[in-house]
Amino acid sequence: MAMKVKEVAELVGISIRTLHHYDQIGLLTPMEITDSGYRLYSKENLETLQQILFFKELGFTLKEIKKMMNSPTFNRQEALILQRKMLIEKRNKFDKMLETIDKTIKHMEGEIQMTNEERFEGIKFEFNQFEEEARRLWGNQTIDRTNAKLKGMSEDDQKDLSNRWDMIFNKLACLRDQSPESQEVQVTIKEWYDFLNKNFSKYSLDAFNGLGQLYICDERFTKNIDRYGEGLAKFMSEAMEVFTNNQKRGDSNENNDGGYY
Repeated sequence: MAMKVKEVAELVGISIRTLHHYDQIGLLTPMEITDSGYRLYSKENLETLQQILFFKELGFTLKEIKKMMNSPTFNRQEALILQRKMLIEKRNKFDKMLETIDKTIKHMEGEIQMTNEERFEGIKFEFNQFEEEARRLWGNQTIDRTNAKLKGMSEDDQKDLSNRWDMIFNKLACLRDQSPESQEVQVTIKEWYDFLNKNFSKYSLDAFNGLGQLYICDERFTKNIDRYGEGLAKFMSEAMEVFTNNQKRGDSNENNDGGYY
């Protein structure tokens, strides 16, 4: 049985204005709009709304959600499985943070003694889990400069950076059934390339491609990346190689006497 917009809003706990906005941007179109102007929502509409709200809870923007859900390769069941994995990871992180808070309270009350390491369990910010390998590949100066930059950031800035990192990996995980050469995948890989260059060290195209190879040659990297989705490390490596080759061809064409072609 179809539901009116007010009924859907009350069921889900969001505003009627929000549902109107989703309709206006083409994210959630009602099954029918009656002659009287009432929006009617079907069971399928409710399933779509559930998916949208899960993605929102995980930090995706409406623009990103629309792009993913409108993709020809979008699979609702696969998306739910991915969302479940992401929520479990989020829950585990919160559980660890709650445990650290409880320990801290007991420490303040004199019941236990905490080490410095225990004080930051669950909230420790650490992107580079493979620093020794990174130093071998890119040199001490690059890694020291990156670490200094991270340590100089506020906790909020570090959290924003961490969230952005997760967002890009989660987007790529949702796209991994597409060809690494597809436009949507390449746009997101460029986000990853720009993210690394803006927030860490300056990557040449060859260095970026080499990083992608490391994702599949070093099982530590593979295991860490595949937490976002099985096969993601291999998919990213292939997409990064395509990106590198495309960029090199673009540079070559731009420098050609005949200009672009």
